[in-house]
Amino acid sequence: MGLKERRRREKEERRMQILDAARKLLFTKGINATSINQIAKLAELGVGTIYFYYRNKEELFAALQEEGLEILYEKIQDALDSGKTPGEKLKKIASAYFKFSYEYKDYFDIINYFLSSPETILSKKLKSRVDMHGTRILEIVEDTINEGVRAGLFKTENARRSSLVFWGMLHGLTQLKKMKNTILAGEGHEELIDYATKNFIKGLK
Repeated sequence: MGLKERRRREKEERRMQILDAARKLLFTKGINATSINQIAKLAELGVGTIYFYYRNKEELFAALQEEGLEILYEKIQDALDSGKTPGEKLKKIASAYFKFSYEYKDYFDIINYFLSSPETILSKKLKSRVDMHGTRILEIVEDTINEGVRAGLFKTENARRSSLVFWGMLHGLTQLKKMKNTILAGEGHEELIDYATKNFIKGLK
């Protein structure tokens, strides 16, 4: 391994060290009670090192969201490639989202933390940057629905609105995993999402 590659790897490892510490503090203290000093202490790094990578804690938490959304985007793209018809593709997208919520729980919880926050935590610039990643995912759903419309399989008049409904349905149902011993008792979580997706597709027809 050359010096340049070693430095690149060390830099990436340090960045992940910072993000891991920020993630832990986010869920124990919340963003408002978390400071750069606390992140530096938990990461066992100097405060100056944190600022070398991120200008402030908001930028750091935005980076966590972006990483999670990028992973989700790649998972959905992979799932899309395995579907043959628009209906199958929507089912694959739903399944990919469900699996992401379990396999990448930390990232899913961070995305959900900011989505469910009653206040806008990030600056307009940072929020727009994060939203751009979410928009890319939503566009995949919209394009899939439009594909079905062009093929004469779907009859929706507003693919954009339908994609928003689909995404809201998936996200809402995924939240029910917290109630596996109450509301979901005796109900398979993945089967429930599959059932809802099938009925959504029927509605599009």
